[in-house]
Amino acid sequence: MTTDEQRQELLDLRYGKGNGPDKILWNEQIEGLLRHRSVRAYLPDPLPEGAVETLVAAAQSASTSSNLHQWSVVAVSDPELKARIAETTRMHSIGMGNPYINEAPVFLLWIADLSRSHAITTEAGGRAEVLEHLDAFLTSSLDAALAAQNAAVAAESLGLGTVYIGASRNRAEELAELIDLPPFSFVAFGLVVGRPDPERPTLVRPRPSQDMVLHHDRYGTGAWKSAAEVYETVFQQWREDSGMREKTWKDAVAFSSGDVAVMDGRENLRATVQERDFELR
Repeated sequence: MTTDEQRQELLDLRYGKGNGPDKILWNEQIEGLLRHRSVRAYLPDPLPEGAVETLVAAAQSASTSSNLHQWSVVAVSDPELKARIAETTRMHSIGMGNPYINEAPVFLLWIADLSRSHAITTEAGGRAEVLEHLDAFLTSSLDAALAAQNAAVAAESLGLGTVYIGASRNRAEELAELIDLPPFSFVAFGLVVGRPDPERPTLVRPRPSQDMVLHHDRYGTGAWKSAAEVYETVFQQWREDSGMREKTWKDAVAFSSGDVAVMDGRENLRATVQERDFELR
């Protein structure tokens, strides 16, 4: 059983010492969520038999808009195909790739998938014009995200590690061709799944205090600034403990938001998804 001291230590890891909320309703699931960490070092061991099916069962238990199930997932385990997919996710703006895609046994590609809805509607004689609108694109992308997060939580409950790969959108059309995606679908993101390498552990990445993100009744436009100042100290300590070079959180935000070159191909995403028959009206 987790002690109060261990729970406080968990809060300190997540927020920095003394920055966490005073009132938390604890249970095993909450503890598991607070222990989450992105894993970027994996053993080559295969997943336990039935693991992929278990993760998909968890994913299918997530909420899905209007019970339409407008998502799919492609489980990639073929080493050669994984290597080709990993190459599409290279981050040229920072000179880095995502080698853990090749290390881990499975790479899950989460698909915003309107292809079934389109086929069902047109085969029934309809125009499927709703699918031409931005809301349908957003809905299918959100459905994929909700499903994937359920799968990630399930994976961690089994002692597995995960890390999301947003760079799966860098060369979206090439990736779609590699896995034979039909029209009205695209890879929203990837999720690496495998056994964490204990020799290369990952620390829990701290989050800002809730003052940055939690608002009551009305949005408070200035509260985040003081929370960000406190977070900088916690963020810097985490980077130092992780053996990373010095960089502020605001530097990271500005780098990610300031120059389109950092998108590494994702600036072309609108054209790519429109070529895949998403009208985005």
